Amino acid sequence: MAFVDEAPITPSPAVLKVLDGAVDLHCHSGPSPFPRRIDHVDASRDAARINMRAILVKSHHHNTAMDVLAMRKLLADAPTPVYGGVALNTEVGGVNPSAVALAIGMGGRCVWGPTVSAAQHIAAHSHDDGFPNAGGDLHEKVETVLGPDGDVSEAADTVTKLVAEAGILMTGGHMDGEQIRAYFHAAHRNGVKRLLLHHPDFIVNTPDSVLEELVGLGAFVEHEIAMYHPGVSAPRWPIQRLVDWIERIGPEHTVIDSDLGQEGNPLPVDGYIYIVEQLLDHGVSEQDIRQMICRNTAYLLGLEESR
Repeated sequence: MAFVDEAPITPSPAVLKVLDGAVDLHCHSGPSPFPRRIDHVDASRDAARINMRAILVKSHHHNTAMDVLAMRKLLADAPTPVYGGVALNTEVGGVNPSAVALAIGMGGRCVWGPTVSAAQHIAAHSHDDGFPNAGGDLHEKVETVLGPDGDVSEAADTVTKLVAEAGILMTGGHMDGEQIRAYFHAAHRNGVKRLLLHHPDFIVNTPDSVLEELVGLGAFVEHEIAMYHPGVSAPRWPIQRLVDWIERIGPEHTVIDSDLGQEGNPLPVDGYIYIVEQLLDHGVSEQDIRQMICRNTAYLLGLEESR
């Protein structure tokens, strides 16, 4: 198995068949204030190794739909379509409907809830745990979807209405389970159809009761290849943990994305090759894997109207 310092690996025909048409909703290519191994054009070209259908590029700090437009000439000949969105962190004004309207107007396909500006994230990374450093003080502050009264704020409610009108993806970011619960209920009331919960067992630490409630609203649960890959420094969870999650939530509600692209980590495509090989070896069917990496993800990105 090839990792960071080795040449990109080539999957077997059987694995390539499973990977064909995968959609990565969590690609951390650059530009970014965090160190990145590849940029969006590199990511698109590398994705062609496994015939990926599309990638969604994520930054914690800026609107990546603008990146896609700025790189449009370079991406014109790139083989894999690239989409962007905006994360509601301090750098874009937090939970800011104006930033959301701009991202949507420029072709954005996702609005991520607060990530690096979420209180839950800040508490989790309040010590030196290896999380990437932006190389300078970005003067971030805690951002929340809740108002002083504890209910979803007017700004957050407006964000959900903008997302619903555009028919795009909305995520809970790195907020705690109770904030995500309130945010997703508002989104559901306002007609958002594409909802995604990130890594419920990492940072977010979603209580079981809340997790079940969110899935009942139609939310998908995302797990990240980076957390199971031996080429990533942490947390290096055993693959059986992911298999257990799939069995618990069901492949019809589960999404597997890379969360890769950072300097020092495996390429996203190599992460996909690794995880598919491991899941097949652990008895997960080809059909279920494709449900999680192809069909569910294509629906969430708006490439399909159903899954």
